[in-house]
Amino acid sequence: MSNPPNGTWHKRNHGIGMARCSLILVCTLCIFLEVGAKTGAANTADWPSIRGLNHDGKSNDSIAESWPSDGPPVLWVRDLGQGYSAFIAWGNRIATQYQTLAGQFLLCLDAETGAKIWEYRYGWPYDPAGVYPGPRSTPTYSNGFIYFSSPTGTVGCVNAETGKPLWSIELALKFQASLPGFGYAGTPIVVNGKVLLPVGGKDSSLIALDPKTGETIWQAGDDLASYAPIYPIEHRGRKIAIGYLQNALVGHDLETGEQLWRHRLSAGYDEHSAWPVYSEPYLWISGPFQNGSELFEILAEREYELRLVWSSRLMSNDIFSSVLHEGAIFGFDLQEAQAKTHRTSRGIFRCIDFRTGVELWSIGQGRLRREQTGVSIPSKERVESTGGQEVGHSTVLIADGKLILFNDLGELILAKASRNQYQELGRTSLFSGEICWTQPILDRSRLFVRNHSRAVCLYLGSPSTLLIESKTKPLRVQDIPQRKLWDVAGALLGVEPEYLFDAPSFRWLGMWFVISFFGILVGCLIVGNGIQWFLSLSLKQSSEKNWLHIASMQPSASAWLYWIIVFLLGAIGTTFISSGLQDFVFTWPLCLFATWQIAIANMVTRKELTTWRIRLCSGGCCLLFLIVCLIYFFLCRRLSLVFEWSFLGSFPAALPFSLAGKYWFRQSNWKAWWEFGATSFAFAAYYWSAAIFLLVRY
Repeated sequence: MSNPPNGTWHKRNHGIGMARCSLILVCTLCIFLEVGAKTGAANTADWPSIRGLNHDGKSNDSIAESWPSDGPPVLWVRDLGQGYSAFIAWGNRIATQYQTLAGQFLLCLDAETGAKIWEYRYGWPYDPAGVYPGPRSTPTYSNGFIYFSSPTGTVGCVNAETGKPLWSIELALKFQASLPGFGYAGTPIVVNGKVLLPVGGKDSSLIALDPKTGETIWQAGDDLASYAPIYPIEHRGRKIAIGYLQNALVGHDLETGEQLWRHRLSAGYDEHSAWPVYSEPYLWISGPFQNGSELFEILAEREYELRLVWSSRLMSNDIFSSVLHEGAIFGFDLQEAQAKTHRTSRGIFRCIDFRTGVELWSIGQGRLRREQTGVSIPSKERVESTGGQEVGHSTVLIADGKLILFNDLGELILAKASRNQYQELGRTSLFSGEICWTQPILDRSRLFVRNHSRAVCLYLGSPSTLLIESKTKPLRVQDIPQRKLWDVAGALLGVEPEYLFDAPSFRWLGMWFVISFFGILVGCLIVGNGIQWFLSLSLKQSSEKNWLHIASMQPSASAWLYWIIVFLLGAIGTTFISSGLQDFVFTWPLCLFATWQIAIANMVTRKELTTWRIRLCSGGCCLLFLIVCLIYFFLCRRLSLVFEWSFLGSFPAALPFSLAGKYWFRQSNWKAWWEFGATSFAFAAYYWSAAIFLLVRY
């Protein structure tokens, strides 16, 4: 083979060398980009705070157009304790707050597997057996640190890598603040090198802390705080901190704390939990308890002021915030006075126009329409037009032009984010049997959801992408442990009071006493003794015992029978008497009083404990009384009633009369009359001491 012409060999080798260099450069660039992407993922957060990067409930992630029939793939499931804290996500980690009987914790998990990375205990459990147990706020990630707050007003900072605490302060002590009645819920908002919090103390409605030390940068305002966190916005290039407080809507300069405006909302105690919505220069707020919503225009000519654009009775947000998308607000219009912890809350899922407040569409069989009188009445034609669909009391996220809805029954719903109509794309049940009030988050097409029992990670992206990314075989929604939700209130209460958490009125207390005392206690006594008298005449036997002895304080068979009947009537009276009168009647305190009288009747002194039967009977009656008290307590808590401690704590008022009826005038001829009078006074003292406490306390 002949040699190539002069210069050809050099050109060929030069070309090969250039190709090799190009290949090396491309490989190096790819490695650099891959490392950079991983490093960037570790240093940025797609969902670093409550409601996302911009605090608006929106995500830039792409998600699938629909789900399989058995629901989206489940990447992992893990047990988790009580709490309403949502997740946050940064890099390949997520974090939330929860509690067990051992305390309250800030928990960091691996986003891919749900495995625990670290855990930080910051306090004792909050109201573990109460209506609202556990943390209320969501932590926030910023620049390698996590900021959190507790229901008792503790605010702290930990290292996001290790969970090591850096600083903490007590808001109530440092700012002399009066925390909201249901516990502090102010999520720390970190923006422009400041940790923003609503506090509600003197000269400290809103505060800004140094994120590195926790020292106060500024504090301003004298209004009491509510439950909504501070909402940072920008108006004409100026950064503003919006405070949705107990009785005022305020705006403060984010850098200096200067109050720019204060708009009075109400007087007295008022709850505001839902976030405002901002689209410059318009600010929308929604009040709870059927208060509706308002749109303001922020004006800044010579000084700041709010101009009311429109006000509507539509869209009352309580604990779930609405989301703005393409000029429309999507959210749940709560039609009850307050959200319910024992069943789904009644209301309507609506879409309204942001600029006009006009309803674009609404969905749900439970929806109501308001007439000019302001009274809500069923709308048959609207119910029929929904085709039987019900969204329910739902949190709202928007991603890829779709609504991600998670209702309080634990159902996950996918729908079109359309102004024109409601179009459902998918629905699956994640957590049945428990009321769910925590908003999910979406990070890298992964949805992180939790309730009081467990946490779940689902993949909402394209299935083909999951096959490439997933290292393990996904689970199914059916693999998530489920429980059945029982409508205990509907079964037991007969007529449910509108304001479950409010103390009963004096009219109610008086009516309950008359029904319990005259209708049941005295009524059973008269009927029982009438039957005894009739039987004695029929058998032609003279009854040596006075008819009042049927309710004797002595442990006789007739006394046992009498108090058992009183107990049963007290247990079913709330259900059937309420249904008959179509008014809420509370007779359960009779169950407590009946077992109290049985325990007193069988109470004996140490000298009288002569046989094992006496010991067993006396101890068993005391145990029965304690068991009934526990059942009563947990039922009241389950039904969100506020009567538990008042009636459980009023037995000392009845004790002197109960003991007097048992031990005084034992040999007297009018012993039976004395016992009847002592029992009546004991019940009156027991009942009205609890009633007076309720009236004074609330």
